[in-house]
Amino acid sequence: MGHRLSKIYTRTGDDGSTGLGDGSRVQKDSLRVEAYGTVDEANSTIGVVLTHASVPDSIRSCLLEVQHDLFDLGGELCIPGHSAIEASFIERLETQLDAFNADLPRLKDFILPGGGPAAAACHLARTVVRRAERRVRSLQREETVRSEVLHYLNRLSDLLFVIARRLAREESGQEVIWDRSR
Repeated sequence: MGHRLSKIYTRTGDDGSTGLGDGSRVQKDSLRVEAYGTVDEANSTIGVVLTHASVPDSIRSCLLEVQHDLFDLGGELCIPGHSAIEASFIERLETQLDAFNADLPRLKDFILPGGGPAAAACHLARTVVRRAERRVRSLQREETVRSEVLHYLNRLSDLLFVIARRLAREESGQEVIWDRSR
C-alpha cells in the first residue's frame, strides 16, 4: 500500500506540478492528470447519486462497486504502466446493464435528464463519465493507456443511462421525454 498522509498539504504542488503514483512529477494540467481527475469527478458524482434515499438496494450495491472500480481505474491512470481494470469488470457492467434494462420499455424518443433528484444526479454522473472517456481518449493518443480503461468507461456511461431511467420511474413514475414539436 502507498504512503499514508498524516499531513494533507505538502507545498510540493505550489509550482503547478503534481506527483504521479510512480513518483514522477507532471504539470497539473497534463492529459494524464486531467484524465484521472475527471474519473475522480465521475466517482464523486456517483457518490451524490448514492445520497438519495430513493435509490433501491440493487442499484446502490451496483454503484458502490462501480465507485471502487473507478478508484482502481484512477490508480491505473495515475501510475503509468499499472494495470487494474480487467475484462471481468466490463463483463460485470454488461450483466448489470442487461438486468436493469430488461423490464424497461424500448426507447422511441430521446429522454431529457430529470425524472427526480436521484435520476437527474445519475444523468449528471453519466455525462461526467462521458467526459472522462474523452479525456482518457486524448491521453491515449499521446501515451499508452490500455483499451480496457476506455471500454469500462464506455460501458459505465451506458449503465448509468439505464440506471437513470430506472430511477426516474422509481421517483416520479416516468421519464422526461424530449418534445421535438414544442
